[in-house]
Amino acid sequence: MTVIAIDGPAGAGKSTVGRAVASELGVGYLDTGAMYRAVTYAVLRRGVDPADLDEAERVGDIARSAQILVDDVDGATHVEVDGVDVTTEIRGRGVTGLVSAVAANSAVRHELVARQRAWVSDRGGAVVEGRDIGSVVFPDADLKLYVTASARVRAERRVAEIGGDIDEVEASIIERDRKDSSRADSPLVEASGATVVDTSGLTIDEVVEQILDLLS
Repeated sequence: MTVIAIDGPAGAGKSTVGRAVASELGVGYLDTGAMYRAVTYAVLRRGVDPADLDEAERVGDIARSAQILVDDVDGATHVEVDGVDVTTEIRGRGVTGLVSAVAANSAVRHELVARQRAWVSDRGGAVVEGRDIGSVVFPDADLKLYVTASARVRAERRVAEIGGDIDEVEASIIERDRKDSSRADSPLVEASGATVVDTSGLTIDEVVEQILDLLS
């Protein structure tokens, strides 16, 4: 079973790069962040505030009970929660603003790590991207990568995709990095043995070629 673990901060290009590498290798691709977004959506739909520490146990219960389907369909991540297609909804501002709070919940992480391992095992390997893949989910992955880019470059990419004020977007990215890196459970880190890939001045094709060279 071949497993390639890709970690890194939001907006560094992990999804685009991971999907392209998976396509080149003919293996599955899993965006674990979509799983956390799916749980966040489920929590909000039940009227629970994931940022309220008093609701932490309920958030964990929802993560365990929610039926979550995440798969790559025609080059894009498709997500269902309890049989409902929420592919678009999980990318909205409401979910985006609270997904870090859900990801910091230890019960949620425990549940989703188990689901992620099962997802990959069922498919006999995959390219898996997220925040703690090489450090926690698959510490023995065949290749571990830490894909990053400067906060400014990531902000420029985000604004090019969805618009907005670049300074505000950059500030939001920096704050997201701080939350992801400082949480107590499975923080965003460069996993031991990971190769750092800075995408700031590279095209997607150049990054993919660099990663494939590491596998040769």
